[in-house]
Amino acid sequence: MAELDQNPPAFNVPAVVVGLIGALVGVHLIMVFLDPAEQNRMIAYFALSPARYAPQPDGTYVLLPGGLVNDLLGFVSYIFLHANWTHLFFNSIWLLAFGTPVARRMGAVRFLSFFFFCGIIGAITHVVLHAGEFAFVVGASGAVSGLMGGAARFVFLTGGPLGLMTARDPSLPGAPRAQATIFKSLTDRRTLIFVGVWVGLNFLFGLTGITLSGETVSIAWEAHLGGFVAGLLLFGMFDPMRKSPSGGPGNVGYGKWRGD
Repeated sequence: MAELDQNPPAFNVPAVVVGLIGALVGVHLIMVFLDPAEQNRMIAYFALSPARYAPQPDGTYVLLPGGLVNDLLGFVSYIFLHANWTHLFFNSIWLLAFGTPVARRMGAVRFLSFFFFCGIIGAITHVVLHAGEFAFVVGASGAVSGLMGGAARFVFLTGGPLGLMTARDPSLPGAPRAQATIFKSLTDRRTLIFVGVWVGLNFLFGLTGITLSGETVSIAWEAHLGGFVAGLLLFGMFDPMRKSPSGGPGNVGYGKWRGD
């Protein structure tokens, strides 16, 4: 087994997380340098709008550009658009904090699949609950919320998240290599406190429109909730951990297992 680095780097974030944040920033920079008419056009094409998928309350349909391609693409493309720099900053901070342990555990491909899956479920949740509403939803919050839900499945295990966030190899000691079952997660006091605080804050910010920056905006808290629940409940579908030969939780290093 490899030896632990006695002097781990202070800033040791997986490349996939850095690249994802870079993509979010890059898209926002493009939007900033567009004139207002082009910005509105980009929003109409690539933001998420429930009006694409159902009639408004009066039975009329809103015709949005892009056709079927953008009807489907919108469930992913909305993740890369942000209302302003503050919106992008907070999403990037949470992505950095929770994406790091999840990416170190999953690897780049599984991490991206999990991230976008949670974002899509968050989008579907919002569309179902606001069927036909002519409003645009933007931001990575639903997908990032899924990372928070997924992290709750293992960060409270023995070993904790700090060792995982500094270890460059997920097979090294100090990184929790098991996942709590969903039953154990939902009966663990620490996990329940984390989930309860997260849900409570989202209801508070969602219903009042107040953000951490003090601004008052319309918050798509339903997308956050949908993404979080998807991450919490379905984390095991993406997690590369296996059960031990005895059938117990997979607490053996990745190197002892062959890939899928």
